[in-house]
Amino acid sequence: MSTAKDSTDSFDDLNASDIRQQAVRSMFSMFESLCEGALIVDKYARIVWMDDKYRNLLHIDKDKHIEGEVVSDIIPNSLMYKVLETGKPTLLDIMPFHDQYFVVTRIPLLDKENRLIGAFAFVFYDSVQYLRPLVSKFERMQTELKEARQALAQHRAAKYTFTQFIGSSPSCLEVKRLARRASQLDTTVLLLGETGTGKELLAHAIHASSTRSDKPMVNLNVAAIPETLLEAEFFGVAPGAYTGAERKGRKGKFELADGGTLFLDEVGDMPLHLQPKLLRALQEQEIEPLGSNKVIKVNVRVIAATSRNLQQMVEEGEFRSDLYFRLNVLPITLPPLRERLQDIRVLCDFIIEDIALRNGLPVKEISPEAADILARYTWPGNVREFRNVLEQMYAITDKVVLTANDFRNILPLKNNVVASIGDVQSYEEVMIRPLDEVVAETERQAIEAALRETGGKKAPAAKLLKISRARLYDKMKSLKIPY
Repeated sequence: MSTAKDSTDSFDDLNASDIRQQAVRSMFSMFESLCEGALIVDKYARIVWMDDKYRNLLHIDKDKHIEGEVVSDIIPNSLMYKVLETGKPTLLDIMPFHDQYFVVTRIPLLDKENRLIGAFAFVFYDSVQYLRPLVSKFERMQTELKEARQALAQHRAAKYTFTQFIGSSPSCLEVKRLARRASQLDTTVLLLGETGTGKELLAHAIHASSTRSDKPMVNLNVAAIPETLLEAEFFGVAPGAYTGAERKGRKGKFELADGGTLFLDEVGDMPLHLQPKLLRALQEQEIEPLGSNKVIKVNVRVIAATSRNLQQMVEEGEFRSDLYFRLNVLPITLPPLRERLQDIRVLCDFIIEDIALRNGLPVKEISPEAADILARYTWPGNVREFRNVLEQMYAITDKVVLTANDFRNILPLKNNVVASIGDVQSYEEVMIRPLDEVVAETERQAIEAALRETGGKKAPAAKLLKISRARLYDKMKSLKIPY
């Protein structure tokens, strides 16, 4: 029977260092045989050795010389540099490579003096079967995340372009000219006009043609959000800011729109106490979430819209003048439909085709008498009301050709018509006005449209109207059009 002394003598006779080195070699060989690839780098993250299995996995030709190359140049998502920086192993990590995911282990390599001289890595992908459920679950989660991000990006992309802002009247063309100009600039835009004139459509079109088109387009209707929640919607909420707040916090619209465009609809309805915060966000491009002391820098282009008279609101103390001036950098006024009735026909054709396409129905036609009715209605709801009427016609009748009587049944014509030369049968629906008044109104609209087209320059405007400059001045004076 051996004694304790014999055991001690036997142990002393062994070379412990040799056993340890042999264990390391055996472990390395075992891991190499089990894994899908192995790699060694020096302390500068340069490749010292890569086995053929790893080369095949990365589609690297076996004859290509990669020794001495920085590992991140060959494997872009490699984190070997972190192991070399910290000296700590990464026992289990999932590394993306193109459309694949590798389970990897990274271990620092030390010399006899315990100095870091490099690192080695093993790739476990298919051979170690118990890791496959983890990899499969991760790949599935990554796929779902990618699809969710794509859906969210599509939802936050611009929905409209300039081709969908229909019209060829002078006022419509001037709006599109200014809007295209706005899309080339990275400045705040203020869209003014009655409800239903297409302010949101134009905002999306400006974003779609701008340098920010590949970034988010985030919408916020100020009038639709309760006043108590508006600050949180704008600037976000810090974690646990108040009872019931989300534990992880919530991003506001400014942060969601970072890099892109924030469309503030009905900005004239913003409460006075929040206007200074909006002004700061616009001027400093920084926000402070509700319940947080942290300032977040953002890069957001704001397009604001309102159907209210902001200038009058400023005079009455209902809107801050400094915020108004900050928003009113590039104002664009959208004309109501009643001021561009010559666009009715082309609008009608476009909307009818769109309704038919969306619903898989035949394209309806509008009789000349029906077109006259549509062109004489004042359309207080503007293009939105116009579209709703046409959708209503699709809902209530299967007729392919829509007549004047079809529209008389749904339009309150007696109190909402403008005089025009139409068919005799529809005159009873027209509110008769003095001829001089009708002529004066028509002349005023033509002169104002020409002045908008020429940027207020009188000589070019007179040329467009085919009258002398002196006659233009006389007309402007008699019609009380500002010089």
